[in-house]
Amino acid sequence: MLPKNLRQQEFQNHKQLQHLKEETMANYQYCTATNWGKGFITPNDSRNIGFSSYPGNLWKVPNNSQGANTWIAGVAGVRKTLAEAQAIVDAEITAKQNDWDALPADQKAPTMGFETYTRPEDITLEE
Repeated sequence: MLPKNLRQQEFQNHKQLQHLKEETMANYQYCTATNWGKGFITPNDSRNIGFSSYPGNLWKVPNNSQGANTWIAGVAGVRKTLAEAQAIVDAEITAKQNDWDALPADQKAPTMGFETYTRPEDITLEE
């Protein structure tokens, strides 16, 4: 059995390694950026980066990607932590849900063409 001070050091090393793994495990990064239309995401960006958009002008792009980092800088994006990004999405979805809830019953599920409109659902972001 290891002496107590070595066990404590081993435990501290394990905690530091675990923290480092948690920091580098995120596969995505989030940013806010206002879409100005044509040219905001170029065809080349779309092919090379892979975007997801969310309510609140929030964008998800790959983490540790030079192309994604260049794109964020080019559109004056502001990086957000996962918690900050989730709060932005939650606020937008809650506002849309409140708007939906305030509609009269006869307007809550109109069908236009092939689309049926329903109450906005919660969105959970991923790391």
